[in-house]
Amino acid sequence: MKPPRALADLPFAAELRPFDGELELDGDYDRVRFDSAAFAEAVAGGSRFAESAFTGVTFDGGRLRRARLSDVWVSETRFIALDAAECSWTDAWFSGCVLAGVQAFSSVLRRVTLRGCKLDSVNFRECKLTDVLFEDCVLRDADFGGAKLTRVRFPGCTLSDADFSKVTCTDVDLRGATLGGDGVAGVRAGYDSLRGARIDTLQLMTLAPLLAHHLGIAVEDA
Repeated sequence: MKPPRALADLPFAAELRPFDGELELDGDYDRVRFDSAAFAEAVAGGSRFAESAFTGVTFDGGRLRRARLSDVWVSETRFIALDAAECSWTDAWFSGCVLAGVQAFSSVLRRVTLRGCKLDSVNFRECKLTDVLFEDCVLRDADFGGAKLTRVRFPGCTLSDADFSKVTCTDVDLRGATLGGDGVAGVRAGYDSLRGARIDTLQLMTLAPLLAHHLGIAVEDA
């Protein structure tokens, strides 16, 4: 399925029914539209969301751990300090979202697109990301430690203080991303784990001093 650009592009958009209530533990939500809802400290671990949409929603704290989400559209939605660890995301599309202090470790993401999103201190440790696209996103202090990245791309993104320690990269494309800025390194740790990633010439020039420092190479002009 071609990644949608708007909610109306979804084949199930016309069949979505509005949701009114609170999320529940182990809930089952099929073809539901969550519109402008605010969930504070929601407890919805183990829930299943299929062919559903979140528009203008706010998650403030709470638990979504081990939830399963497939064919899900998420736009202009805020995830603040949410426990979304060990979740499964398949065929999910994020547009204009904010994720801050989110615990997403040990999750599995397949065919997921994040477009125009801001991610601040998101924990992706030990995740499995396959066919994931970060497009025109800002990633600050993203932790990919120990994650397995397969066919992951970052066009138009800005990465600051990213941690790639012990990452396994397979066909990872960093070309077109801005690494660091304003005195902040794009990659904070894990240079030795970037084997299997592609970078462009400008990125190489940006990373060269950091790579040299990591390898213990002293660069001194005579």
